[in-house]
Amino acid sequence: MLDFKYMVSTKIFFGRNSIEYLGEELKRYGTRILFVYGQGSIKKTGLYDSVTDIFMKNNIIFHELSGVQPNPRISHVRQGIKLCREHDIECIVAVGGGSVIDSAKTIAAGFYHDGDPWDLFVIGDSSIKKALPLGTILTFAGTGSEMNGNAVITNEETVEKLAIHHDALRPRFSILDPTYTFSVPKNQTAAGTVDIFSHILEQYFSPTTDAFVQNRMAESLLKTCIEYGPLVLAEPANYEARAQLMWTSSLALNGILGYGRLSDWATHGIEHAVSAVYDVTHGVGLAILTPYWMQYVFDEETKGKFVEYARNVWGIKGTNEDVVAKKGMEKTREFFSCLGMPKTLREVGIKENALESMAVKTVLHGAVGKFKKLEKHDVLTILKNAF
Repeated sequence: MLDFKYMVSTKIFFGRNSIEYLGEELKRYGTRILFVYGQGSIKKTGLYDSVTDIFMKNNIIFHELSGVQPNPRISHVRQGIKLCREHDIECIVAVGGGSVIDSAKTIAAGFYHDGDPWDLFVIGDSSIKKALPLGTILTFAGTGSEMNGNAVITNEETVEKLAIHHDALRPRFSILDPTYTFSVPKNQTAAGTVDIFSHILEQYFSPTTDAFVQNRMAESLLKTCIEYGPLVLAEPANYEARAQLMWTSSLALNGILGYGRLSDWATHGIEHAVSAVYDVTHGVGLAILTPYWMQYVFDEETKGKFVEYARNVWGIKGTNEDVVAKKGMEKTREFFSCLGMPKTLREVGIKENALESMAVKTVLHGAVGKFKKLEKHDVLTILKNAF
């Protein structure tokens, strides 16, 4: 196991009616709030009224930034920073899924940055020194952004999608009420389940061989996705299924699985290049690419990990390790298919002549992957296989 520093600092309020803690919690951070949310679904569900009622009852002055899109844009972040500075904002409340929370995180960091907020992504994590306090109310299980210091933003001008990480971006608190995810459409629920699954795989497939406890935790979370993903599609208002996926989403990417070992993140890097150009739903892109990544990186050196995955997660029996490993890969593809995910990039409208530029964008800042290092030609081969 590698050395590490442990910090999972977000306070979690989990369960039905946990929004009741919002007013008291906000008093710790100030009375001038930027309220960030998406494209209107929280108004349809009544959550908007619940949040604003709490603001008013607690004498909180709030300014709204609505309209955050999936694959959130840096242009919207700039609007949020402008609002924060104009109104001397003390705290940000983000109500939504990962796109809303990632936008809010970038606004929180950009508030203290002298230049353009995109600089934070180009220069890197070291450019972040401070951020406004952030609280979140989660309405979508998938990204894990409610409990980590990660943010992914798209620059529509340069057609790039990049990530930053800093502990200053971790939400101070997050409200996780599974009932808020009951109304999430099936296709989005499925994509979120894939995203959770992929976050776990990116840390599970690691070159660090001595990570027994992390591996066993990861396998349990993968099995939770396998158990409850299909169930929640069949029964959208099943509280236990929604709760299991919501908590798995948080645990998958709050750092606990990655501490003490190297993580891969090659598939995410490739998908970011794909969705930056074509605006593909992140989980859909991951569902397409992951099986092809598995097939490409499988060799004598990596075989042992694939066998471990097949046996411990999927229960594959047998003595022929090649057969066992490949059955595990096929089970992964079958799981994504049972969630309604497409199998090829062609199915989501991607053109073959764009694959080269996607491969270039993937490795623009260097080779990707720790489990197996991927250069441009490797990425292009995976994209062509997935096409």
